[in-house]
Amino acid sequence: MQPPNPADLIANLAAVEARAVIASAGGGSRGVSRLMSTPGASAVVLEALVPSARGAVDRLLGGPQESYCSPRAARRLAITAWQRCVGYGATPEQAIGAAVVASLRTVAPKRGAHRIIVAIQTLAATTVVAIELEKNARSRDAEEDLAAALLLAQLAAKLGAEPAKLMIDGLRPAERIVVEQTAAQPEWQRLLASSSPAACLAAGTPSVSAAGVPAPGRLIFPGSFDPLHEGHRSMARIAEEIAERPAEYELSIANVDKPLLDYQEIKTRTAQFADRTLWLTRAATFLEKLALFPGSTFVLGADTFLRLADPRYYGGSADAAAAAVRTIAAQARGLIVFGRVRDGEFADPAKLDVPQPLREISYFVSQHEFRMDVSSTALRRGHAACDGS
Repeated sequence: MQPPNPADLIANLAAVEARAVIASAGGGSRGVSRLMSTPGASAVVLEALVPSARGAVDRLLGGPQESYCSPRAARRLAITAWQRCVGYGATPEQAIGAAVVASLRTVAPKRGAHRIIVAIQTLAATTVVAIELEKNARSRDAEEDLAAALLLAQLAAKLGAEPAKLMIDGLRPAERIVVEQTAAQPEWQRLLASSSPAACLAAGTPSVSAAGVPAPGRLIFPGSFDPLHEGHRSMARIAEEIAERPAEYELSIANVDKPLLDYQEIKTRTAQFADRTLWLTRAATFLEKLALFPGSTFVLGADTFLRLADPRYYGGSADAAAAAVRTIAAQARGLIVFGRVRDGEFADPAKLDVPQPLREISYFVSQHEFRMDVSSTALRRGHAACDGS
């Protein structure tokens, strides 16, 4: 089928009071242009972003990406667009974040595949649609037309059509549209919409206070767990021995410097904790975690421990950092701090330069008790190298 007419698409989106922000990187900006040149588009498309340089993408997403033309990069751009849409006044139910990432024909022949990936983020679902194109079978102009068609088709899918049914004309016999959609569980939607601070995805049933928040006195292990690895599991086991209570993991979908986690990312990361208690939260900062888990003991790596007193994480204010240290020292039951190996040497957490109030509530795990020689970043890079994403 032909992609939807831009004027019809804008009119139909306006009729259901949808609002969108669109991001395009590496290709696909023609679709943005077709929408924005349509009368009435400004009432629906609140912003269009075209970060063409990698540095521009990095700034938008809070740091370098493992791959710039991958489903994960597209999802991150889409959730960023969704956040911006809500920030401009759209309700979570109205907001659509759309993103296109593409690797298309250019002046120098590409070594890798030509591909187009479109991601759509709504409160209900994260959807990724991808096509790998037959290499050098089209002009750049023809590839841009396909990217535009795919973007418009997936925006139309938000009006009720199934994304897999929205095919576009002009595909060659070996080219297939691959659709991956992750529908949100109700508790994920409440977190994304900021209507709930936490959700417990537990192997057991942890205690919850009458106010609907975690009861105090827990052993909480916060982290991004991207991925969860044996170093994390060892830290949890040792912390359980020290604190004499079971460790409960905490994963925040919000991050101070990076986009929210999309639903596919939430699904992937939470699946790692099928046999453990996991709290899914919106607590981006340690002070927010402390407020959510009052009177609890926290498991921290050395890097996170250092950030607790670093003014850079408090808007550059030494006074705010000092106040945060006082709050942590007064309200946390304790901190269990682990070192790690850097450049072949173990960084002893007991030798870290931190304020005395933090030292007084901390148990520093020695090298004899624990060494962590693996990092999540290294594991992600290895995975990306293997799958070519």
